[in-house]
Amino acid sequence: MEQGISAINEQVREASGFAYRLREEIGKVIVGQRYLVDRLLIGLLSNGHVLLEGVPGLAKTLSVKTLAQTIDASFARLQFTPDLLPADLVGTLIYNPRDGVFTVKKGPIFAHLVLADEINRAPAKVQSALLEAMQERQVTIGDETHILPEPFLVLATQNPIEQEGTYPLPEAQVDRFMLKLSIGYPSREEERQILERMATTDRSVTAAPVVRPADIIAARRLVDSIYIDEKVKEYVIDLVFATRDPAAFKLDLAPFIQYGASPRATLNLTLAAKAHAFLQGRGYVTPQDVKSIALDVLRHRVIVTYEAEAEDMTSDALVKRILDGVPVP
Repeated sequence: MEQGISAINEQVREASGFAYRLREEIGKVIVGQRYLVDRLLIGLLSNGHVLLEGVPGLAKTLSVKTLAQTIDASFARLQFTPDLLPADLVGTLIYNPRDGVFTVKKGPIFAHLVLADEINRAPAKVQSALLEAMQERQVTIGDETHILPEPFLVLATQNPIEQEGTYPLPEAQVDRFMLKLSIGYPSREEERQILERMATTDRSVTAAPVVRPADIIAARRLVDSIYIDEKVKEYVIDLVFATRDPAAFKLDLAPFIQYGASPRATLNLTLAAKAHAFLQGRGYVTPQDVKSIALDVLRHRVIVTYEAEAEDMTSDALVKRILDGVPVP
């Protein structure tokens, strides 16, 4: 077993070099935001979609666009609006009167990286069309099913402060996102760097492609092979079960949690922890890998009660208390 872990470790050390190249290239456009960039890479490596939430102007859209530029892959940006139709997303059938046949015109969803900007501004029909694409990695146009390209990743943004004209995402769709990121303001030093670099009318700074889609798919296979000890697996399950039955872990949180995390959270937390270990250049998962990524995996899967809302207790606060209360192996 030790020899197997050592071999995986060596492979990961060699293969994870592209992550440094990606970070360096993205850093030519994006100042700071290491947390955001690393979580986008984790989503990419673990084949999971990412939901970004933050106030306007924090470079959410620019970060996703820059990531797409660093990967030699197709990219589509969809600005979600209340009048958007499912056909605007997945495509439609076009009738050709000369031949008397319908031909498929594929929509922007047929890209490797899809940016769903302000996803909560689209009506339910569009959100459900996106749901099929996210979950099944395929779309249906007419009576034909079309497979989406690999890698395929949906990176969605939403604005938490302006609720007028928005359609809140259903819990079922939010659960399809592997990670939900809460993006904060930059530090004072980073803000100064942003001023020096971006306070100009010339916005032509772009990133160059340094990775191919084939590299991402190869890295995913390596992420799958990363070793995770039995005790760490039990720790992952303990964290998820603590969201459902906190009393079993001597946590007085039951009045504040309406619904806990689903089994999908267990799978996503395990995969994300493996991807986190990969980015650190390790071929094995530590409890710290799990702890580092747990908040992003669980925050949108823990549904709070009215009592929690009355006491201004958010799902973030509940997950942090679970992370503090569950014993680490």
